[in-house]
This record gives sequence, structure tokens and C-alpha cells, in this order.
Amino acid sequence: MGGAKKTSPAQAQKRQADEAAKKDGAKSKKGKDVKSDERAAKAKIRVTLTDEQASKILKGSKVITAQELSRQTGVKISAANSYLIKSLEKGTIKKIAGHSGHYIYQPLSA
Repeated sequence: MGGAKKTSPAQAQKRQADEAAKKDGAKSKKGKDVKSDERAAKAKIRVTLTDEQASKILKGSKVITAQELSRQTGVKISAANSYLIKSLEKGTIKKIAGHSGHYIYQPLSA
């Protein structure tokens, strides 16, 4: 009655890739290699946002949030949020909706 459980498609694909890697003699990424790749990906996030980058994104969108600006420019959310607050003070954008720190901004036409 027991027997082996049928593997999921993801597990079967992973096993197949591991077997192919063993035949080719390539090493699979385990342990320290994966951690160093994650660190490299985290290092790509920048802390500063230039006016050129942000203005390009703002011109091409009807509305923007700090999270969306952060994702599109590759900077931290705090940097995007501070840029939006400075732009709000300058008068280049206006706050149209949101609450509790999650605001939606709209660029003003010049």
C-alpha cells in the first residue's frame, strides 16, 4: 500500500536539471554561491535618485507612487519618497489620493 509519492512537476524539473548538470560536469549552485548572488542583487539597489531619472518616469505616467518610482528607477523606497516630497514642495507634482504615508501623486503639466 504505501509507496513513493508522485513528485510535483517543479520537483521533477529540478531533478532533471540536476541530473543534466551532473552529466555535463557542471556544479549546481548551493551554499555560498547562492548567498553571494543574493548579495550582488541587493548591492544593485541605489540610494540616490537623480532628477533626470525621476523626470523621465514622471513625464511618462499619469500618476505615480513612491513604490512605483522606486521599482522603475532601481532606488530604495525611502529615496523615491524623499524625492516625491521635495517635488511636492517645489510644485512639480501634486498629491491626489492616499493615506497613512502611501500617497498617489500626479505630475503637473508645465
